[in-house]
Amino acid sequence: MKRMILAAAASIGLASMAQAADDVTLQLKWVTQAQFAGYYVALDKGFYTEEDLNVTILPGGPDIAPSQVLAGGGADVMIDWLPSALAVREKGLPIVNIAQPFKSSGLMLTCWKDTGITGPQDFKGHTIGVWFYGNEYPFLSWMSKEGISTEGGPDGVTVLKQGFNVDPLLQRQADCISTMTYNEYNQVLEAGVSPDDLVTFKYEDQGVATAEDGLYVLEDNLKDPAFADKMVRFVRASMKGWKYAEEHPDEAAQIVMDNDTTGAQTIEHQTSMMAEVAKLTAGSNGALDEADYQRTVDTLLAGGSDPVITKAPEGAWTHQITDLALN
Repeated sequence: MKRMILAAAASIGLASMAQAADDVTLQLKWVTQAQFAGYYVALDKGFYTEEDLNVTILPGGPDIAPSQVLAGGGADVMIDWLPSALAVREKGLPIVNIAQPFKSSGLMLTCWKDTGITGPQDFKGHTIGVWFYGNEYPFLSWMSKEGISTEGGPDGVTVLKQGFNVDPLLQRQADCISTMTYNEYNQVLEAGVSPDDLVTFKYEDQGVATAEDGLYVLEDNLKDPAFADKMVRFVRASMKGWKYAEEHPDEAAQIVMDNDTTGAQTIEHQTSMMAEVAKLTAGSNGALDEADYQRTVDTLLAGGSDPVITKAPEGAWTHQITDLALN
């Protein structure tokens, strides 16, 4: 009888192991905020649980490079912008875009109107705040496209390495700064600046493609059928989260707030951010549009003597995951 009980217990243990959810760790590009609402919604609403996944979301920050976390095995999948990902891939880290929840770009420059800047050629002689750590590539490609030096002087622009805040504009250290439609631009307005005092230039309107906030994994990992299956389920649940967030922006903003452990966010800011982010994910089913990809590649290659990438990438994206996840 004792042996029968032990055997039964062992069988139950094996069944429990077989039914254990698969672990997936996602590394965000930045801190917990509505920019990543779809993933927090999927977690909160049980969409990942429905796909038999145990998902851990790691916030980013100024000292965290998602590609390094991915390369070191600290995450299974990361969020990054395509220009940064392609630059990293050319430097030797074989990362692959497996999904693209963001259809449109939110990147822009915000300038003081009283500088007299009305178009890109007016940037000459001015100081412009630019994010680095991989976020500088769209700006450098844009200036190369315009034939404007980034080495300063009357015929070039002086590049200010911008922190992840709007202080350089407010303190008049820069005439223009990098902003996102859903975040930093609102921070400028929240500081008491009138939209009438500003002029903005959306990268997308200037023909500079960025393909922001895609999902990336290591190429070798995709060769493992078990890993690929996890990513199919992860993408399917994540896109369900994004579409829910689009339809319920106020609830999504509150879910983000509930997951923020820093206490640095406000529900008002997250709600306004979610409303803008929803405009960028609208129209995407999660699959990378090949035409959008090619526009980004063309932008990065058009860098004159110092392009962001030197040759057209091969194998930098795949529909392997989204074809199964979304059909």
